Amino acid sequence: MKTALPSVALRAIGLSKSFTLHTQGGIVLPVFDDIELAVRSGECVCLHGPSGAGKSTLLRSLYANYKPDEGQILVDHMGETVDLLAAEPWEVVEIRRLTIGYVSQFLRVIPRVGALDVVAEPAIANGMPTDKAKARAQTLLTRLRIPERLWSLAPATFSGGEQQRVNIARGFIVDYPVLLLDEPTASLDAANRATVVELIDEAKSRAAAIVGIFHDEEVREAVADRLFEIGSQSAATAVPAAALAEACA
Repeated sequence: MKTALPSVALRAIGLSKSFTLHTQGGIVLPVFDDIELAVRSGECVCLHGPSGAGKSTLLRSLYANYKPDEGQILVDHMGETVDLLAAEPWEVVEIRRLTIGYVSQFLRVIPRVGALDVVAEPAIANGMPTDKAKARAQTLLTRLRIPERLWSLAPATFSGGEQQRVNIARGFIVDYPVLLLDEPTASLDAANRATVVELIDEAKSRAAAIVGIFHDEEVREAVADRLFEIGSQSAATAVPAAALAEACA
């Protein structure tokens, strides 16, 4: 008897994205074209390709931070398949709250809010009792080697590596069915990279579907079930950072 494959939790169909530079005569910069990607529960797919190929743009599109020019992003949300690109804004907020977690390279928080509260906030917003959420936040901060003396301080005062670890704890505090990870280990030492690998493995074991970018080859080999090549279509897919910043302004 064949074992049934895990269900597809996230699917991109015919996804295309370009940026238009309105201050430069409407020049159009293509990023990727006709992306087809399916991610099953319990697997980690690593986006792979040269710098500037569009990996982060694809990841942000999967989170609806960017709106692709064409295609669909289908996500299994509360037992229903929802097209993230056709969803109403309130639906996108709910999908992010309950279904899709995102760990970016940068921590954006309200000044003067302590690290413990920053980490606990998504769990509380998701309905977890405050005491349980803070206990879970303490566990994650401890695992990621954030000293207890820093828990009451605003992460804006932390080093880059400390901020990244707070960001990771915040991203993993809710058991999201889908996780998007944009270079979560970029500024971390070996011990904390190993902890992130453990957290990813734990998320996979509870059937989370994960899409990530990992430039660290050792981490990538440790967590990837498969690679998804992006950026090989043409040299035009490499978007200069300055041009991208202008297009997104």
